[in-house]
Amino acid sequence: MLTEIHPKLPMRNKSVTRDFYINKLDFHEFGDADFEGYLMVQKDSIQIHFFEFKDLDPLENYGQIYIRTDNIDEWYQQALDLKLNMPAAGYLQTKPWRQKEFSLLDPDNNLITFGQQLP
Repeated sequence: MLTEIHPKLPMRNKSVTRDFYINKLDFHEFGDADFEGYLMVQKDSIQIHFFEFKDLDPLENYGQIYIRTDNIDEWYQQALDLKLNMPAAGYLQTKPWRQKEFSLLDPDNNLITFGQQLP
């Protein structure tokens, strides 16, 4: 039986990544140990892990995650208020598959898509 999944994304700089996820997206650091080159953050039941990749070229990074939410409009407004980096096609849209979605890019160009199923 599978019970959870925790995506692992690359990061160039742990303090920059920590700042983005904690101070912009309201995650908190997970665990009580500070591992060199590794970061774990959590919000509600979502946990994301990051591994250090100092030579990462953000323009060649294809890291992506999809996070389901039940308050997409609040998340979207927060992203707008904070002027977070959204790709051109990342603005809030209703998709044909009955999802309301938007995407943003973290400091390492990992694509984070938020989606809410429509009734």
